Amino acid sequence: MNEVTAERPEAEEDHPKANAIVPPRSVAGTALTLVVAIMSFLACLSAGAVSLVSDAADAWGAQIAREVTIEIASIDPDVDDRILRAAAIARAAPGIGSVTVMSSEDAGELLAPWLGRQADLSDLPIPRLIRVAIADPAQVDLAALSQKLEAEIPGAILDDHRVWTDRLVAMARTTVALGLGILVLVLMATILSVVFATRAAMAGNRDVVHVLDVIGAGDSFIAGEFQRHFLLLGLRGGAIGGLAAMLLFLLFGLFVSVGAGTPEADQILALVGAPEVGLSGYLAALGIVLLIAVLTAATSRMTVRRYLALAAES
Repeated sequence: MNEVTAERPEAEEDHPKANAIVPPRSVAGTALTLVVAIMSFLACLSAGAVSLVSDAADAWGAQIAREVTIEIASIDPDVDDRILRAAAIARAAPGIGSVTVMSSEDAGELLAPWLGRQADLSDLPIPRLIRVAIADPAQVDLAALSQKLEAEIPGAILDDHRVWTDRLVAMARTTVALGLGILVLVLMATILSVVFATRAAMAGNRDVVHVLDVIGAGDSFIAGEFQRHFLLLGLRGGAIGGLAAMLLFLLFGLFVSVGAGTPEADQILALVGAPEVGLSGYLAALGIVLLIAVLTAATSRMTVRRYLALAAES
């Protein structure tokens, strides 16, 4: 008898969670972990995409704000003289860094992606362009420069790319709003999944919960057990999804770097610039993992309390 009683505590120590209210490992728990991992992956992807597009839009906007273009119709017979005069006016303006006169061949290179390099552009009224780099935006008065160009060189147009900048800002805001909307939907779906999983766990452990209630265990204790279980589940699933999303970010940047010069990589570079999710994107992914874990734990606790309250009323 002494040997039997001596071995019993060891058996309990070997299985410390054998009598847990919520089974630590079950088919339902594994399925919910997978669901949370998928939701976390999608949420982190949304955050990374928002960060990538936002950074690219800021880079585009900064580049556009640092450069303006002077257009002069090429059909004028004295176009070369007008170009030289326009360039001199631009160089004399305060805050201007450099002025570059683009040749007809340079203009053809700009149209090559649309018309092809073999197209004959000699018969097309392509305007001559002057690229003007802005050194100090605070000193530049584009309105005054535009008026002076129009007064001294009729037909000259100063393009500050404001239309493209406005479109860029609108596109970036739309993308951010769409990404945040997807993030909210993913979090709502996660909460609903946890609610159903908690109710199923409560129903499956109804007898255990009833016995605990009879012996005096309060609602806070029971809710705390479920909260602890789902907190660990949320952390595990969120970490899996978050790490998978971060790995995808790294592979995306590696693909573009390795494939530099290919049409696919060039298109990505033209669209988003440097295809690397910055520190803000990785911090957002980490925050989403923690947020999902907290939401999972809080949702399970609220669901258990609601379940026990309804059971007490019935």
